Amino acid sequence: MKLAIVTAYPPSKVTLTEYAYYLVKHFRLQEEVTELVLICDYTEEPKDLDFKEDGCKITVEQSWKFNSYTNLLSISKTISKTKPDAVLFNLQFLKFGDKKIPAALGLMLPMYCRYKGIPTISLLHNILEQVDLENAGFTKNKLLQKAYNFIGTTLTRFVLASDILAVTISKYVTILEQKYKARNIALIPHGSFETPPEPSFQLPLGPKQVMAFGKFGTYKKVEILIEAVELIRARSSEDIEIVIAGTDSPNTPGYLDSMKEKYSHVPQIRFTGYVAEEDVPGLFGESAVTVFPYTSTTGSSGVLHQAGSYGNAVVLPDLGDLSILVREEGYTGEFFDPLDTMSLANAIEKIIANEAYRIQLGKTNYKAACSLPMSEITRMYVEYFKAIKLSKSEGFELDLPKNISELET
Repeated sequence: MKLAIVTAYPPSKVTLTEYAYYLVKHFRLQEEVTELVLICDYTEEPKDLDFKEDGCKITVEQSWKFNSYTNLLSISKTISKTKPDAVLFNLQFLKFGDKKIPAALGLMLPMYCRYKGIPTISLLHNILEQVDLENAGFTKNKLLQKAYNFIGTTLTRFVLASDILAVTISKYVTILEQKYKARNIALIPHGSFETPPEPSFQLPLGPKQVMAFGKFGTYKKVEILIEAVELIRARSSEDIEIVIAGTDSPNTPGYLDSMKEKYSHVPQIRFTGYVAEEDVPGLFGESAVTVFPYTSTTGSSGVLHQAGSYGNAVVLPDLGDLSILVREEGYTGEFFDPLDTMSLANAIEKIIANEAYRIQLGKTNYKAACSLPMSEITRMYVEYFKAIKLSKSEGFELDLPKNISELET
């Protein structure tokens, strides 16, 4: 199989680049995949393809730019030129731009591929029906929210033109099947980026690091985390360092700089900025707990899967997709009210003040991460592509089963 993946890719700063890196890393090790065609956005620096293991051939085709009005044409030309056997789109609604027309045009590409008869799967990381538009930084205007929902419904129909639309959470399957009467929805879990050897779960000497990781400013807010740690410091002798790892959300440039200024009086707080891939294991390995200071959710959480891979205890808001993900994939942690700083302080302190409990949570999360490695996720995609190809060659409609073992049969 010559597989094309349409995605942003490191060192790009466009959304879902990290997920793309691990898709490529593990697809190239699937024996059925003989070549990967990486149809990605332009970057000045070379693409990060420094994999240690031998794998299949990778061809890089830089074909599109964020917010370009010509992406539909340039990507379709690249697909026609490279002639892949199958195409995987790594998508969310603002993948190709945060302007309405470029975003919409890019999401018409699965329709083009299916028209050309190319087996096509679109992985959609979030659905607009489950996004809090105000908290996620889209708009506070109620009329505009209705407009966005209408546009989102139209864009979803574009993506549903794929042979298969893959989602990572079971609730998404139910919503799409009921609202759009769709029969081509597949549940393929997010998967864990890496499954390193089981960690020691021991912390380095020095202050206990309470870490948040991501792109901040919209629904990911660091204020509640900083103020919660200040509450703990005021009532206990715990030695804590606050670590804010990551960058601003594209929708809120300057947010973290404003937080540095606002909390410049707070001791032992560190803003790491962008975290390179090689620095991720150390970041999680040195953290006592990973905190999710979210007021909303917009899909499955890559950070949760990373925290599990490195045996971290986690503190989560009890809302939306995160609650579903924890129940479905076996993760565990302390939950808090996302609007209550004291609730977050209590949850963090319960973990860092009890070493045995922290280790217990970390071991449970490591086990959950190991149960769904990215190697297994990419194998699922290969099996689905084989089923699409068979249905096209034999001339029957693909009626998706509810699990991968039925599909293989």
